[in-house]
Amino acid sequence: MLARLTTRLLARIGLLQIATLILIASPQAQTSDLLARGKYLVEGIGGCGNCHTPRGGPMRGVELAGGFSFGGPKGPFEAYASNITPDPETGIGKWTDAQIVKAIREGVRPDGSVIGPPMAIEFFKHFSDNDVNAMVAYLRTVKPVRNAVQKSTYRIPLRPGEAAGKVADIEQTNKVKYGEYLVTTGHCMECHSPMVKGVIDHKGQMGAGGRDFPGPWGSNIARNITQDRETGIGGYTDAQIKTAIVKGIRADGTQMRPPMCYDCYAKMTEADLDAMVAFLRTVKPIKNDVYK
Repeated sequence: MLARLTTRLLARIGLLQIATLILIASPQAQTSDLLARGKYLVEGIGGCGNCHTPRGGPMRGVELAGGFSFGGPKGPFEAYASNITPDPETGIGKWTDAQIVKAIREGVRPDGSVIGPPMAIEFFKHFSDNDVNAMVAYLRTVKPVRNAVQKSTYRIPLRPGEAAGKVADIEQTNKVKYGEYLVTTGHCMECHSPMVKGVIDHKGQMGAGGRDFPGPWGSNIARNITQDRETGIGGYTDAQIKTAIVKGIRADGTQMRPPMCYDCYAKMTEADLDAMVAFLRTVKPIKNDVYK
């Protein structure tokens, strides 16, 4: 009898020890998963480095140190990408998590000032709570870089984005819906939809292209990515669409130029690329030859 009780007691102690180890290890595993997801989003579909990592000067290639310029003195704005490293003086090191989330999804800094174009607030508001929190967690791990960026100049009115509220995750098993989520949060329709009276017309002309993006690469006009077979990507195969996304090579073999962030999208999983293509196939065809 004593032997049986001892055996049962030891078994229970063993189970308790295993349960304790699981409880101890679980937060670490969760943190690791959170950071991995955040890194994937920041470096991949979010394309944060496409704007916030400098392409020239003394900070060239320094992750998220800011300073890259957009527009010019004759356009609607002359904007400089912010330093979004955790540097407490010139970056976002003193911002709370909630303040960073608000900046990403609503375009408002802690001091109440509005973040202007080309920050894709209208689209970033769709980042789910879990995903935006994962992005913030990863941004906390980036090496702090002291780099004071000059202030942007806007000659257009700036308005904060709508309050995002609570945003649920999109089930990845719903390929088209999840693909829409990735395309929406991934800048695609921000660049590839034309501007009408200073507002992106992603409802009436989503994906029709035509916007000019001047920069160090010269003048670059966003292509039509609707399903129109003549002027869009309706004639592309799924594989050709994915090659365009991750390598910047069109179906005719020509090479794309920045600011298309194919280097960012190359980090995406095959499943996510499949989802993006599935959604793009649902975009209504619009005939728009962007070079006419």
